[in-house]
Amino acid sequence: MLAGGALGTAGFALADFPIWIDAIFFALLSLTLILGLRPALLRRFSRPPELMTNTPALEGKTATVLQEISGGLGRIKLSGEVWTARAMNKSDTYIEGETVRVYEIDGATAVVYKEL
Repeated sequence: MLAGGALGTAGFALADFPIWIDAIFFALLSLTLILGLRPALLRRFSRPPELMTNTPALEGKTATVLQEISGGLGRIKLSGEVWTARAMNKSDTYIEGETVRVYEIDGATAVVYKEL
């Protein structure tokens, strides 16, 4: 912001005003840049990217059934790892090889459902 004020003052100095006017112009331009432009730039560039990690990153992903899921628990392969899984609806049954989607992670168990 100070460099911008200096650059603006360099152009203003070509008008051949007294040096104290150049100093006031520099101070006002720098202050305007610091108070006006800096907050907007900070909001724009200091926001961290939304990166899902841990179990929230797994919700919504697809998985392959490794061991039948019926009534109780079964096993799925999710993101290269084997997870214990249960059906979102207790009455649903998923057989080996089916593709299911993860609704949520409940502890160490993936709650899954079949997309239509």
